[in-house]
Amino acid sequence: HANGASFFFICIYLHIGRGLYYGSYLYKETWNTGIILLLTLMATAFVGYVLPWGQMSFWGATVITNLFSAIPYIGQTLVEWAWGGFSVDNPTLTRFFALHF
Repeated sequence: HANGASFFFICIYLHIGRGLYYGSYLYKETWNTGIILLLTLMATAFVGYVLPWGQMSFWGATVITNLFSAIPYIGQTLVEWAWGGFSVDNPTLTRFFALHF
């Protein structure tokens, strides 16, 4: 599954490179849709990375979700919602599984 995701992202980056080479970024609406899709794919890949629940996954989830705390006013609330409490634990894994699936 992880190798397939890596190959998929290689294809995505080649597609972006082709778009840059041929000047497809001039079509703003299409380009912006592609950027939104890329960000969605990256988020899906991240929550999939967390699912094995090893040390790297745990600390990856901790660090990346803590980045949300930098958002003014709602950051800490977003972090606590993503965690399902006050630390990365089983509710976090359940949420990430639901988002990935």
